[in-house]
Amino acid sequence: MRRAWSVPLGLAATGAAAAGYGWAYERKAFRLRQFEVPVLPAGSPRLTILHISDLHATPGQPWKVAWVRSLAELEPDLVIDTGDNLASRRGVPIVLDALGPLLDRPGAFVPGSNDWFAPTFKNPGRYLMPDTGVRHHGSPLPWGELRAELVAAGWHDLTHRRTTLSLRGVTVEVAGVSDAHLRADHYERIAGPTAADVGIGLSHSPEPRVLDAFAGDGFSLLMSGHTHGGQLRLPGVGALVTNCGLDRRLARGLARWPAGGWLHVSAGLGTSPYAPVRLACPPEATLLTLTPSS
Repeated sequence: MRRAWSVPLGLAATGAAAAGYGWAYERKAFRLRQFEVPVLPAGSPRLTILHISDLHATPGQPWKVAWVRSLAELEPDLVIDTGDNLASRRGVPIVLDALGPLLDRPGAFVPGSNDWFAPTFKNPGRYLMPDTGVRHHGSPLPWGELRAELVAAGWHDLTHRRTTLSLRGVTVEVAGVSDAHLRADHYERIAGPTAADVGIGLSHSPEPRVLDAFAGDGFSLLMSGHTHGGQLRLPGVGALVTNCGLDRRLARGLARWPAGGWLHVSAGLGTSPYAPVRLACPPEATLLTLTPSS
């Protein structure tokens, strides 16, 4: 009898140890990832873009605020925020404190569903099941307040908008849609070819239909968050889920998008307060260096 229980007890102990490690250490073990993306015209100067996503700000996380503030030392040419900044009604001042000196840099953003609605408790096993399309929303969050502060700082709200920036003499067109996870995206409102030196398309959730639309209009760099990189990854397997229509192999990092251009998916900086664990998937921001394509 003792032997019969040894395997399940061992698995339970291993699972508990992994969860403890993911809560106590890995969710605070921030990483800066760096990639070069060859999308600029020949002869262009290199440009740096800091990609941040999924801050999920709540009170009581000073380590996260301090690390994000330190990213200003990178002095990026552009900051891109792909949403889910909030996870609490008290999150707005925390986000503004974290972004702090980054708000002095050129920036652009799109919202995610957790900017509008507070997260709710969910059975973690649901993430391993097929998506039924049903969404359960928590209480409204003060996204309007945060949006107004970001715009007042000079950042561009790209919710169904396009804007063209000049960075080191390079024309960069940046366009975005609202959160595709809630099917709030309306690409038709911004559709049309880009004529800039480089086009960047933003969507919080990397739904293939949106990525294909951007690529079809000549946007050569597509940027998203939402997946948390899988949040729980296994050696040799990678992400178990992406919580969207994206292939698991593209849950984080830089990859060629089949319809054209490059896709960067951020594994994000935080988690839902109801699932504050990461495993083999530390929180991150990314510095993308745009280089000439030839």
